Amino acid sequence: MEKYKRVFLIVLDSLGIGDAHDAAQFDDVGANTLGHICEKVGGLDVPCLEGMGLGNIGQFQGIHALKNQLAYTARLEEVSNGKDTMTGHWEMMGLHITKPFKTFTETGFPKEFIDLFEEKTGRKCVGNYAESGTKILDDWGEHQIKTGDWIVYTSADSVFQIAANEEIIPLEELYKACEIAREIAMDDRWKVGRIIARPFVGKKKGEFVRTANRHDLALKPFGKTVLDSLKENQVEVIGIGKIPDIFVDQGITRKVKTVSNHDGMEKTIEIAKEDFRGLAFLNLVDFDAVYGHRRNPEGYGQAIVEFDHQLEELLYCLNSDDLLMITADHGNDPTYKGTDHTRENVPLIIYSKSLQMPKHLGLLKSYAVIGATIADNFDVENPGIGSSILNQII
Repeated sequence: MEKYKRVFLIVLDSLGIGDAHDAAQFDDVGANTLGHICEKVGGLDVPCLEGMGLGNIGQFQGIHALKNQLAYTARLEEVSNGKDTMTGHWEMMGLHITKPFKTFTETGFPKEFIDLFEEKTGRKCVGNYAESGTKILDDWGEHQIKTGDWIVYTSADSVFQIAANEEIIPLEELYKACEIAREIAMDDRWKVGRIIARPFVGKKKGEFVRTANRHDLALKPFGKTVLDSLKENQVEVIGIGKIPDIFVDQGITRKVKTVSNHDGMEKTIEIAKEDFRGLAFLNLVDFDAVYGHRRNPEGYGQAIVEFDHQLEELLYCLNSDDLLMITADHGNDPTYKGTDHTRENVPLIIYSKSLQMPKHLGLLKSYAVIGATIADNFDVENPGIGSSILNQII
């Protein structure tokens, strides 16, 4: 018999907490996203997260360790080979990634790939380097207006991104180009995790703005996940934000689009007011995309504070038979070198109004603890890795 009727899983995209045992293999020794943000801003005021026990997970300036925490807490250690969004989320739901996704952060995509893409789409390409999604528009937006060339770029993630001004290149053509790129990028030499359409509008440098018509074409999960098991057993799986894109809609019963962290939390709060049985799975991407990659610790810190405020509102909407899980998918230390993700442990906070003896559980192996616990709760198959801790939550 299931213990909780509804589970809310919130991924604070990139909020690592340092100390990954294999950080040296990823050239990330010393990275600590949350710890360094707290140091940089002189401490964070996050009473809701502090009350749940965030300060017991590690030493974070301004976040105190409490003797009587309101939630279970733990540190999660990633076992998959990678430090990107798909690797982290797929591991959460039971997949063990042993071969990392291709990245072209340092080199851009090879000439052979670009030549094929240009030939099949009928347009030339400019850019083809790792850059933030806003700066690349300033670099090449005016050029595209004059020439109609694709703006292509990548990042620290395993992605090929195509930017197109909606007033110059129709959305339908952009989406078709993404399908072409996805087909080309199925070749093992160039097999990136996601192809992303990045439409924008504007007339000149400094005025270009991305629209909400983003479209992702991701690789499909290579195996069955906990989400599939839930869906097969008529358990609702609500994918909020980029969750449906990460899993290519597999195991998702309902999709909810978001435009920001704030919007994602607002929509999750509204969903919490509904009557359903199942999982509401939210990703808050702004932490990573807007602040982590752009190396903005102050903005990142403020975003955590804003999340804490909205978290308090969400808690009011939870019932005694609801379970809330808060975690992250990798690190992205905004004080660290470069603009890449960082290999770190991540936090796990587990809260319910019915908890009687919450405590810190220490270091747990694999993000898949999360999916395994959810599968155990709804009495469905866990098709992959991970051990449930449901019986420890009392």
